[in-house]
Amino acid sequence: MDTIGLINTLGPALRGLLGEERTLPALRLEPPPLADAPVFDPGDCAEARPLLEALRAWTADRPQIEAVGVPDVGTFRALAPVRAGRVAGKVAIVTGAAQGFGFEIACALAREGARVALGDINAEGVRSAAAGIRERRGEDRALGIAMNVTDGASVRSAIHQTVRQFGGFDLFVSNAGVLRAGSVKKQPAEDFRFVTAVNYTGYFLCVQEAAPILAIQHDARPAYRSDIIQINSKSGLVGSNRNGAYAGSKFGGIGLTQSFALELVEDGIKVNSICPGNFFDGPLWSDPDTGLFAQYLRAGKVSGAQTVEDVRRAYEAKIPMGRGCTTTDVMKAVYYIMEQDYETGQAVPVTGGQVMLR
Repeated sequence: MDTIGLINTLGPALRGLLGEERTLPALRLEPPPLADAPVFDPGDCAEARPLLEALRAWTADRPQIEAVGVPDVGTFRALAPVRAGRVAGKVAIVTGAAQGFGFEIACALAREGARVALGDINAEGVRSAAAGIRERRGEDRALGIAMNVTDGASVRSAIHQTVRQFGGFDLFVSNAGVLRAGSVKKQPAEDFRFVTAVNYTGYFLCVQEAAPILAIQHDARPAYRSDIIQINSKSGLVGSNRNGAYAGSKFGGIGLTQSFALELVEDGIKVNSICPGNFFDGPLWSDPDTGLFAQYLRAGKVSGAQTVEDVRRAYEAKIPMGRGCTTTDVMKAVYYIMEQDYETGQAVPVTGGQVMLR
């Protein structure tokens, strides 16, 4: 096992072994030389399972330790617990978090007591976003990481950085997404492939890299459960005219959610999707050049619309509750999923009544 594999096993294993039934400590890896802490030597362990069992036996004789040194690796040290908030003590990764919906989700989680790792392809933007959270919540509360969800190596690196910073994580929010609207008669295949790569393949790659970390934590503490939540869309529940690439990727995402849920339940991982309605105030919709209102106006998706405001009013009129979805609406669904132990494989609509399940 190489050093990265060793860290990616020891961090989550220690979180599980040193934690309580529902809450695992956040651990920061301090580089060598070893600090004043008991030392665990993994020896020749080359697989995760024997390493976990050796660590379990080692910690059993050392109750209430808060730091563990590992030769040639460093010292895993418990961070001060966060006790206030609905998700106090949790560690979360949120993708697509440099701005918009993802950033607001990360801010909401931090406000409710979580430590958050923000991932985004916009490296400068996501580091700035994380710095803002640290300024408000504390220096050890947020990490900004460059992450391209279409590249497995990039996702793997981001998760490893999270393990080094926090020991592991409890919640993975797969939020990164893109949209290219257009008629099936005219849309370039390149646009279709781009949307599919981010929204569908990207979700797969994120779960593929996140699940082993979450599984180790469960192996170390079998009563513990973790969550993967995909931010899907109402377009994953009903088709979307002149928007087939996006809707198809979101329908496929729900298929992945259901399949992942069946497989990963044995690892204590719940996998669910949230299907928000239209988030009109975010850049996805309101950016004057690339937002959906502007795209839909150019594509002629709303009959008779002459301006972006015409398109917005037409979309608001489709919603029984008369407004777009907000981060607050979605966060209520996030907290419900996290707190509900007896649910997995679901697609939870948050659409203001625009989509009603049958």
